[in-house]
Amino acid sequence: MPNLTDISTIRDLCQRHNFALSKGFGQNFIVNPGICPKIVEAAGINEEFGVIEIGPGIGVLTKELAQRAKKVVAIEVDQRLPALLSETLAEFDNIELVMQDVLKVDLQALIAEKFAGLRVAVCANLPYYITSPILMRLLEEKLPIEHITVMVQKEAASRICAAPATREAGAISYAVAYYSQPQLLFTVQPGSFFPPPKVTSAVIQLQVRKEPAVQPRDEKAYFALVRAAFSQRRKTAANSISSGLGISKDLVLAALQQAGLSPTVRPEQLTLEDLCRLEQCIAQQKAGDKE
Repeated sequence: MPNLTDISTIRDLCQRHNFALSKGFGQNFIVNPGICPKIVEAAGINEEFGVIEIGPGIGVLTKELAQRAKKVVAIEVDQRLPALLSETLAEFDNIELVMQDVLKVDLQALIAEKFAGLRVAVCANLPYYITSPILMRLLEEKLPIEHITVMVQKEAASRICAAPATREAGAISYAVAYYSQPQLLFTVQPGSFFPPPKVTSAVIQLQVRKEPAVQPRDEKAYFALVRAAFSQRRKTAANSISSGLGISKDLVLAALQQAGLSPTVRPEQLTLEDLCRLEQCIAQQKAGDKE
């Protein structure tokens, strides 16, 4: 069994398989031997679980998952990796490699086919450059996933886990809180990776809600409102929403008043419930304008 957290072993593997690390794929391999066991422990993975891993790299986290889970499906886009992974994961018969882009693969079909009868979780060291699109895909599709435990850039982790109606919150915070209960578990220093990134990382966990945190009149319109509200952070919510949705500021101000909100309220002061109520009031104001 190769020691996949040993830098000389990694270099040897890469050399023999003619594999060079790709900045384009955001490849930084974990070399701190304590990190992957800690991630899998935090995820609570056991024999009851089927686990989706995104971007297995050379398989260091994959091995830890396979030792505990019933089955691991690792989704990888880098076509150079299968030969290397066939060596590093040779001892396991409960790992399946799916060579596709995680943003394009049919996740509903994959879960139904691979994990019948199992609890489902996601556990991964995510490529930092597409963290938000991956998380939102996992959440928006309302997949039968219990929780998502992933390593991301610390700055992104802080935004993702920021509570709505706090200064740190942004559009991603509100979207994540709508679908899940996020928690920042622990940080990981650059020296835990090869090559070391220029930023600190953090492991977060999203406990996926069975039902969204609020029940908007129109989910699509609700998220359009969230995006508009945070499109210009330095402006008041009225100005940002007016500009972002292409509607008059007077209409937005009337909707804010109807919703019981201040005309000068800032986007980051709004709760999920405030936005839900405001979306409904904007729709009513629009309907009133047409009469």
